[in-house]
Amino acid sequence: MCLSIDLNRNHEPLNQRTEGVADAATILFNLPDYRVLSAATGAFGQRRVRVCATATPGCPDCGVVATRKHSSRVQRLRDVPVAGPVEVLWRKFRWFCAEGACPRKTFYESTTQVPRRARATRRLRDALVDAVIDSGRSAAETARAFGVSWWLVQKCLGLSAAALPDVNKSSPTRLGIDEHRFRSVRYFRDPNTNAWRRSEPWMTTIVDLDTGQVLAVVDGRDSSGVGDWLQARPLQWRLGVQVVAIDPSAAFRKALRMWLPRTAVAVDAFHLVKLANDALTQVRQRLTQETKGRRGRSGDPVWANRHLLMCGANTLSARAWDRLQTVFAVDDPTGRLEAAWHVKEQVRSLLHAGSLADAAVKRQALREAVQSAAQPETSRLWRTIERWWEPIEVMLITGATTAKVEANNTTIKNIKRRGRGFRNQSNYRSRILLTSARNSQA
Repeated sequence: MCLSIDLNRNHEPLNQRTEGVADAATILFNLPDYRVLSAATGAFGQRRVRVCATATPGCPDCGVVATRKHSSRVQRLRDVPVAGPVEVLWRKFRWFCAEGACPRKTFYESTTQVPRRARATRRLRDALVDAVIDSGRSAAETARAFGVSWWLVQKCLGLSAAALPDVNKSSPTRLGIDEHRFRSVRYFRDPNTNAWRRSEPWMTTIVDLDTGQVLAVVDGRDSSGVGDWLQARPLQWRLGVQVVAIDPSAAFRKALRMWLPRTAVAVDAFHLVKLANDALTQVRQRLTQETKGRRGRSGDPVWANRHLLMCGANTLSARAWDRLQTVFAVDDPTGRLEAAWHVKEQVRSLLHAGSLADAAVKRQALREAVQSAAQPETSRLWRTIERWWEPIEVMLITGATTAKVEANNTTIKNIKRRGRGFRNQSNYRSRILLTSARNSQA
């Protein structure tokens, strides 16, 4: 026999009807440790479900199971929508403690779904966190969809972030550090000089390269933010870190030398290639100004193929090679652009060396290419390579890069766009840490 319950019209209390119907309503409502007493429609069309707890009441102090009821009251609970908004009324009993020596004479019952002093069910709190973190919805949109306040959504996110595993109890062996912009650039007036100053609110992301999980998000992108965070870690935690991958940042390297002196530092190859591409772009722009007295135009082969100059030589097709040779023949009469291009290609070849001996040979070839080019941009690039040569060797040996840090930065940007920006840095951090933890578990 199939039993159905109509929740759209008034009903008498279900405990006065057949027990099978009450069980069916309890199964449909599906709130653990609770039984449905009645279901009715309110004055404004909302459905009202009355429930009572079925869990065995125990004293929160001594743990003795209670047997005598003191009184009862009705508590309104916030719960997940079940085919629309539902008002849940819990008939909550107060019990006498059966232990005479217990200082707590009476107590109110509590369950796993509704702990003491809670006003929302645990399944609602879990659903709110899942909607924001897993489904990628904003907190305001989630609050509207579940019929709760924004403050409840943010409180659930904060509690979930506080329940994450302690960073000090982890044992990462490889770290990645990179910065990202927390907010857009802003200007403020200095009260002392009455001059306008530029403010760029940066934040630094520290990632476990083995799992890809964000361990921390600290303020700024200088040595103090990263250094203070590393200083707060236990000594054994710091001794367990073997390699740290960073971009060519002197501030990050300073913090690592101070607090992780035994750890090998690897510089990211992507950022070095970008420095080489930037140097080539600066040479192209300078030569265009010197030869034509203006900026590049679409009719200039060197400007029309400016992106082709950035491509690796090993990735060019035969047609692309012909276009590149046309650029050097038409818009590079002095050969200085081609010389800078060879320097850029030599940097790419150096970063793909298979061994330290091969890297030493390619380093010498890069030195000769820079001397042959004899341009300020390529010379500046060579000095950067020289300063970061030891981290380059570590990168070639270990293969450590900031790729997982950049992937997390992309996720962080999506979080920021979804929330239309954040003004509270604590909320911003909790959202980042929760999202990263879920992605790592997945």
